[in-house]
Amino acid sequence: MKIDSHGKTVVITQDKLSLIEFYKKFLVLYERFKSEDIIIHLTDSSLGSLECFSDLVSKHIIAKHCFVVVSIELNQEDFENFIIIPTLHEAHDFIEMELMQRELGL
Repeated sequence: MKIDSHGKTVVITQDKLSLIEFYKKFLVLYERFKSEDIIIHLTDSSLGSLECFSDLVSKHIIAKHCFVVVSIELNQEDFENFIIIPTLHEAHDFIEMELMQRELGL
C-alpha cells in the first residue's frame, strides 16, 4: 500500500494485495484520512470485490468528502454507490470540481 498526500486529498494505491487485504489495511488507517478526500487507486481489481468498501464510502460521502476509485478495469455503470474513474488525473479533476461545487453550495 502506497500513500501520497496532495493538499486535502490522499491517494492510496493498492500494491500486490487482494482487495480484502487492501481494505483491512485501509480500514486501520481510515481515521487518519477521514477528513480528507480519498482516491483509492486499484492496480488489480480482479483480486476481490469492491463491495467491502461500500459502508465506508457511504460514511465518507455523508461527511461531505469525496471517495473516488481509480481503475481502468472497472466500469462506473456496474457500481451504484461508487465513483469509478479510469485515471488518477481524472480523479483529481473530479475532486477539484466537487470542491468548487461545495464552495458554491451546490
